[in-house]
Amino acid sequence: MPGGRLTQQERQQIALGLADDLPYAEIARRLDRPTSTVTREVMRNGGPHGYRADLAHRATERRAHRGRAAARGPGSAGPDGRDTAAVTEYAETLTTVLMASGLSRMGAHVLTCLFITESGSLTAAELARRMRVSPASVSKAIAFLESQSLVRRERDERRRDRYIVDDELFYQATVASARANDQLVAVARQGAAVLGPDTSAAARLENVARFLDFISESITRAADQARAVLRSAPERSAADQDLP
Repeated sequence: MPGGRLTQQERQQIALGLADDLPYAEIARRLDRPTSTVTREVMRNGGPHGYRADLAHRATERRAHRGRAAARGPGSAGPDGRDTAAVTEYAETLTTVLMASGLSRMGAHVLTCLFITESGSLTAAELARRMRVSPASVSKAIAFLESQSLVRRERDERRRDRYIVDDELFYQATVASARANDQLVAVARQGAAVLGPDTSAAARLENVARFLDFISESITRAADQARAVLRSAPERSAADQDLP
């Protein structure tokens, strides 16, 4: 299986595969590449509807150049002691994975910035400065993330809004997702009553309601049980326990 960076020709093949509406796995098979490589490439460079082979190739070259410059030059460690190039690469990877889960690029980028900052909180101005985008772009992304319970807002001592991710993030988002089914359950049961108890259509809608109701209750119950994980310290590995 070939390794290393994708070539320009491979990127053109990816673009053709997307135009033919091929799944990522099939495009990867034709390139003899892992599916994750193709998924990451597409999501990092505009998504399935915005991917352009030439633009993706130039963007990758620019990222590689920045990485080489950071590795060569003095002071590659940031003010917090982190390896700047490694953090940048990781941030791009996390953004790609978040996009693959359904977030827009801007929303994924905002969430990544919040995750990797030490405090877990930033103002809109700080986010815009880090991401080098307009405050309006940040505001739109934040509005969506708040609607999905993926970030929360607090006022700091200077009366500025700060956007925060914390240990409750995944619990809140999971419960919100489960509750999103409640309206559909209610409407399905309303339809079953309107169509009559002895009709196939009513039975179909009732089955949808029962299924979604069960899934929502199961997810909420599991989230409540798993919440304890967020409040407990990570277990030490056997190797860690041997250390003095």
